Amino acid sequence: MRSLLPLPLLLVAVGCNSAGYKSAADTAGWERDYADTGWGSEAPSDENDDDGDGPDYGSEVEDDFLKLQPATTDRYVFVANPARNTVSRVTVSDLSVVTVDVGENPTVVLTSADYSRAATFNQTSDTVTVIEAESLDVTHVDVRENFNQMVMSPDSAWVVCYHDTDLEDDESQDGVSSFNEISIVNLATKEHVPIVVGFNPRQVQFADDGSFVVVISDETLAVLDLAGGDPGASVEIVEVVDAASDAPTAEEVVILPSNDYAFVRQYNVDDLVVVNLGTLEVGSVAAGLGLTDIDLSPDGSVAVAVARDEGALYLFDTERPYATPERVELPAGEVIGALTFSPQGDKAILYTSAAAEDRYHIWDLATDAIDTRSLPKPIESLTVTPDGESLMIWHAQTDAAGADSSSSFYGAVEALSLIDLDNPLRQNNLLLAAAPTAYANSDDGTHGYFIMEGQEKLVAIHYAELVDYEVDLPSVPVHVGVIPDSLWAWANQEHDLGRMSFYYPEADDEDAILQTITGFELNSLID
Repeated sequence: MRSLLPLPLLLVAVGCNSAGYKSAADTAGWERDYADTGWGSEAPSDENDDDGDGPDYGSEVEDDFLKLQPATTDRYVFVANPARNTVSRVTVSDLSVVTVDVGENPTVVLTSADYSRAATFNQTSDTVTVIEAESLDVTHVDVRENFNQMVMSPDSAWVVCYHDTDLEDDESQDGVSSFNEISIVNLATKEHVPIVVGFNPRQVQFADDGSFVVVISDETLAVLDLAGGDPGASVEIVEVVDAASDAPTAEEVVILPSNDYAFVRQYNVDDLVVVNLGTLEVGSVAAGLGLTDIDLSPDGSVAVAVARDEGALYLFDTERPYATPERVELPAGEVIGALTFSPQGDKAILYTSAAAEDRYHIWDLATDAIDTRSLPKPIESLTVTPDGESLMIWHAQTDAAGADSSSSFYGAVEALSLIDLDNPLRQNNLLLAAAPTAYANSDDGTHGYFIMEGQEKLVAIHYAELVDYEVDLPSVPVHVGVIPDSLWAWANQEHDLGRMSFYYPEADDEDAILQTITGFELNSLID
């Protein structure tokens, strides 16, 4: 591997912009937690059967480990350093790095759509830091306590902070804690509005135009108007789960593209709740036995609900939410509870993360054909590459029932499978030295990168060949990302004064470029 001279050390006391991801080492919800897969170390048995219809596998977990990737701008990449309470800005044109102080433990960093500003959620100090991209001015806004998540509206006018019960707690809160509140911050005026919604907010969804936001909680849906500029003055809360009926809690909400309706899914309930977002009328539509997932197609024309107990998919026309859905039969005898669309929408991956099943299924949306494929181990989570041509599957440490005990993948091992979706027979199963903590893909889908717990390595994946290359780093990486519209990967590493390496792959990896900058945190110490 060819190594260039280190990048220049910048000693400039300035601020930074920021990007959307969670810390691999310091942030709950980004690290993988094998104890929280819903089935522990063994596959469920009929002893878990509460209703006589088969085993109760629990909720499907579409792991944030695969979903929260670094957000970037056309000029900068922004990296949080939770252990040092700073955010570093990487300039795309020359890979130079500068750092600014934010609040304590910045765990979420989001960049505005127009790249003009960014916001960090600082979990320990209970603040949001708003950073202006050009001037690098920093404003700290106090929010309510006991939060662990932040999301930004599509128009980048607002951020919402809340306590996501699906994320691991850092146990940092003290004093009085509420599980009914959210905080909304106006990024232009820097004003904070605390709002009471339902108990245990589970998901926050914005309208595509940013005109309103909905918050799904255990039993209610809160609708907040953002167009008027005062979200606290227009809070509407409707009951979507009858608390007296002891029904399962709501898990997921999907706003339909018209912005007129929302679908709400309760765990293992046979109907979808339909909420008219204009009149707040609540209805329902039958959708199969034991709903465990619902996803919009990439073009927004169809909402697909997975009925795990029935072994079927239900396809809803998003323009007619009460119309009878189309039904697609799933392979008999398979446990399928989750769905992930390819970015192009021509296929989807069907699987379960709640049961120890060592198979996945490729659904062709044009023909409804479903191709079942075997794996060396059950699935922890998965992702389809941006070009839709490759599949990356992270495996659980658990083995499937009847697994071959002589296999190299048997037992509590870490594993990854790389699969060519155009030819699934091309599958490369990889053993890993340690648990993966973060990953990123290039925009064109040709390369991927991941890092592992405690390993001084960046692993580069060439998707065309389905092969990996290990890149030795000076210290343990904690974040990984890709410079936009390029193949340059970056890895932020453990170092008291800041360390970041940049890597550019080549076809055989012999001429790949690795360059490292150390000490950029010094600039944050200069007044």
